[in-house]
Amino acid sequence: MSQTSDSPVAPSQRRSFLKLSAAAASAALIPVCKGWAQDAKPQAADKQGEAKPKLLFKISLAEWSLHKTIFGGKLDNKDFAKTAKQEFKINAIEYVNQFFKDKAEDRAYLDELKKRQEEHEVRALLIMIDGEGALGDADETKRKKAIENHYKWVEAAKVLGCHSIRVNAQSVDKYEDAKNYASDGLRRLSQFAADREINVIVENHGGLSSNGKWLSETIKAVGLKNCGTLPDFGNFYDYDRYQGVTDLMPMAKAVSAKSYDFDASGNETKIDYLKMMKIVVAAGYSGFVGIEYEGKQLDEYAGVHATRKLLLSVRKQMTA
Repeated sequence: MSQTSDSPVAPSQRRSFLKLSAAAASAALIPVCKGWAQDAKPQAADKQGEAKPKLLFKISLAEWSLHKTIFGGKLDNKDFAKTAKQEFKINAIEYVNQFFKDKAEDRAYLDELKKRQEEHEVRALLIMIDGEGALGDADETKRKKAIENHYKWVEAAKVLGCHSIRVNAQSVDKYEDAKNYASDGLRRLSQFAADREINVIVENHGGLSSNGKWLSETIKAVGLKNCGTLPDFGNFYDYDRYQGVTDLMPMAKAVSAKSYDFDASGNETKIDYLKMMKIVVAAGYSGFVGIEYEGKQLDEYAGVHATRKLLLSVRKQMTA
């Protein structure tokens, strides 16, 4: 039985208590060494209660990694969250609008997607948007139409709990003209998205957008906090991929870890992942890095597993 505050205390117990109190008070006056405080761990700490070390980056799965499987009717878009979690142990996903093209304004469908995400404790990060027109079209009427075509996807992203929609900066071939047209379209779309607390992020995805310098300058010209980039490791073509990611990382709100094929050691054959991830982390980015497998050597499921394994290996090397 515990002792109440009204219980009598023996003189010897009282003297011991006073000694302990004085010792504690003296200890409180001793400055704590910062290094000791950071390294100290309770001897009998509950593992569940210990703070986990912050990861350098987290891993998500881009739905395009399974595009052949989905287009082939072997996987339904509604089961993407379940597959990510159960097959790949990934709890964050990136949707592709091509797999539910006619469902952007179907609230029942979106609610079902959200329900399945929650059932499997999976978070939706973004929706990749294609086929809705050129946001940098030189024709004002067509550009306006393209901007408005994206509105429904902004709304859909909000319903699904995403932080962004990924768009393209398709425009004309002339460097400065393209920058002006694309930044105008992106600005107007971003203004609409800002009211819904959604980001508009642009991937290097062909044309001038695969020029890191051009895309970086275009996003800066937009001048809005919710308009940023999604650097993709593999879509730079005639532009150095490492320089391209370096150009885009200061404005990155997501990262796409493109992968094609792997050697016998599990390394990507075209991209130095360790070098690439050092660039990503050096930019101060610690968010999700989305697996986007597009290889031919392995089937899609094996390709995703191989990419995840490589990212985990790289993260371990960088943490060591």
